[in-house]
Formats: sequence, C-alpha cells, structure tokens
Amino acid sequence: MTKHSIETPKEKQNRHKAMEAINTINTMKDEFKNPIAAMDAFYELYEDVYCKQKALHEDAIKVGTMCIQIPSEIIYAFDAVPIRLCNGFYTDDDIGSDLLPQKACPLVKATVGHFASGNFSDKPHFVYSPTTCDQKTKAGATIEGFGYEVIDVDFPRMKESEISREYFRQSIREFTVDLSRRIGKKLTRKRLKNAVHKIGYAQSLYHKLCEYRKKEHVTISGNDMFFITNAFFFDKIDSWTEKTQRVLEELKQREKENITVAAKVSPRIVYTGSPPIFPNYKIPMLIEQSDAVIVADETCSSNRMFNDMVAVDEWNIYGMLDSIADKYLKACTCPIFTKNDDRIRRIIDLVKTYSADGVVYQAFAGCTVYELEQRSVLEAMEKAGIPILYLESDYSPSQGGQLSTRVEAFIESLKMKKRKQG
Repeated sequence: MTKHSIETPKEKQNRHKAMEAINTINTMKDEFKNPIAAMDAFYELYEDVYCKQKALHEDAIKVGTMCIQIPSEIIYAFDAVPIRLCNGFYTDDDIGSDLLPQKACPLVKATVGHFASGNFSDKPHFVYSPTTCDQKTKAGATIEGFGYEVIDVDFPRMKESEISREYFRQSIREFTVDLSRRIGKKLTRKRLKNAVHKIGYAQSLYHKLCEYRKKEHVTISGNDMFFITNAFFFDKIDSWTEKTQRVLEELKQREKENITVAAKVSPRIVYTGSPPIFPNYKIPMLIEQSDAVIVADETCSSNRMFNDMVAVDEWNIYGMLDSIADKYLKACTCPIFTKNDDRIRRIIDLVKTYSADGVVYQAFAGCTVYELEQRSVLEAMEKAGIPILYLESDYSPSQGGQLSTRVEAFIESLKMKKRKQG
C-alpha cells in the first residue's frame, strides 16, 4: 500500500488479522521463560499463513473440514489435503456477528466471518461438515451463500449403541464415495493403509511430547503445545512431523540440562472445554502468565485430535474404513453426546496421569453444549476432590482484566495448597 493509497476493506481485514496473529506470536516469544528454539519454525509457519497470506498447498485439492470428526486418513488417501476451518480470529468474529445471532458461539461466528471475507491463504475446494455442532450445521447454509459447497456428514448423538456404530460406519462409507466422486480418484487399499500409518506416526509424536509433560520438571508449555497441535489443522503433514521431531530433540536436551518452563511450586493444570484456536489463546496464556503450567488438555484442538489411534483388524478397504469410523466415534468425548461419562473419566484420568493440581474449564459464551455440561463436570471434580475453575469467555480482547483476576486467584489458591502440602 503506497503512502496516498486508500486501504480497501479486505486490506484492512488482512491487516487486523495479521496484528492479532503477530501479537499472540510475540507474546509467546517475549513473555515466557526458557523458550524452545525449535518452536521458531512453528511461529514462522503462523506468520507465513496469517500475516503474509502464504499458500502451502497450491497444487493440491483442499478439503475443508468443520470438525475433527471428518477423518483426515481418508482425505490423505485421495492425495488431497484436509484443512480444518475452525477459526480463532476476533476480526472474523466481528464480521460473522453481522451474519449470525449475537448469542451464537464466537468460534462459529468467526468461521462464518472467515468465509464471508474470503481471506484464505489456501481456499478449500469444498467443505465437509459433520452434524456434531448444531450451530455449525445451521451455519452451513450461510457459508454456501458465499459460493462454497458444504456437504453434511451424518454423526450420531449416542456412541454406546451398536446402532450408532453401524450408522456412523455407513456415514463414513458414504463420505468416502462422495469424496472419491468429487476428486475423481478411486480409493486403494495401499493409499489408505499408508495414510493410516502417516496419521498414526504424527499421533505417536504427540504422545512423545506428552511424556515430557508428565514429568516433575516440565520442559514445554501448554501454549507451545497448542501452537503445535493447531498447526496440524493446515500444515503439510510431512513438514509438521519434521518440525515436531526437532522440538522433541530439543526437549531431550533440555531435560538433560534441567531447563524447565515452570517453577516447582507452579500449579499443574488440565485444560478443558471449548477449544483454544489460534490466535485466541487468551485463557491458556493467562494461566501460564499467572505462573501455572498446562500439562494436559481435553479439547478437540489438541488431546482429542491426537490421543486415540486407529486400530485395524483387517487391512482391506472396508476393514480400514470401519476401523476409522470406530475410532472417530468411540474415542470422541465431545459434549454433543446425550451421555458423556467418558469425558469426565478422561479429565479425571488426565489429572491423575499428569499429576495436575487443578482443572480450568473454559466455555465460549454461546457454546451451549459446553455451557450445559459444565455443571456435571464441576460436580464430578468436586466429588473427586479436584479444584476446578469455570470461565466463560468470547473472542473480545476487552475481557482481559476480569478473567485475569479470576485466573490469578485460582492459581494462587493452588499454590497455597501446594505449599501447605510441602
């Protein structure tokens, strides 16, 4: 833009998004102790995509997904690229607010706002939306108004019954047939098997990262983990694994040198609720700026995406498709299910496995299912003797003071408890 040129609305949106992105990146670089050098590659990735609008997949067919319940293994098996479209930008939330009810979830408003702006570094060719979140499902019609094709993928609201299992298996088969027709390629056993192994390897790297978070001296912050896992939404998978391997190599060395990201008295936190999506790391950053460390999470932008791997009994196409469907249904702990005891069990298990001192449960204002389920989760944590803080937030930057006060008070209470316990 020259000195006397007039900034277009799109240029203004791009500038505001770039500012949001760089503010989050710079906070990670400047405000946290003992930064990991290998994380610079991830920060540069976010700058390239969100500040410089650099395309990563120019020659590939890009399949947009509205939720992690669309299997990446199948998309990769067609030599296409999955791009998760969940959005964390307040700039896009502001655009989406003119298109959806004000009480709608900010993540959904931001996702719709992203489509309205057309501000994609890698524009999806078509979009698959599982019928998990009601708001996303209804938003599909609005998104189609901007010239994108949105294809619904049926998802059951119960996962314990055999009927639901068979229902989702059939749904995944139909998704595979539809994707094959749109891309113009036939699914082969070899490509699907390779894709299952490729995703499984990426998951194994995530599990290795988590091993460092279980230890007494934590060598990687929760916010860095969110940067790594969120990058999986859009990065080239081989590039993502290379960057993650370099982080693991550095963590191994940091452990030898006893370089940590938190003090011994720093409370260990399990994070759950609405997913932290870049650059909206407002709550995770407040937690770690308050001298705590997020050692684990139960969210669909991190743990839930990587935790459970596909277990295949028979390596033929139908056997693999059924195993993939089972994994995406059975392992899911999203609160959209009518009964969700698995999620409570997983949170408690994470607290025990990662020696956590407390839980932070964050729900986006308007994210009805997380808002509704917080009561049962809080009751279960109280019964188990696990301190928990419930926070309601949105994408607005103006909430900082009130949230900061509550987070700091919770962290300080956990510190006092740790000191008393010696």
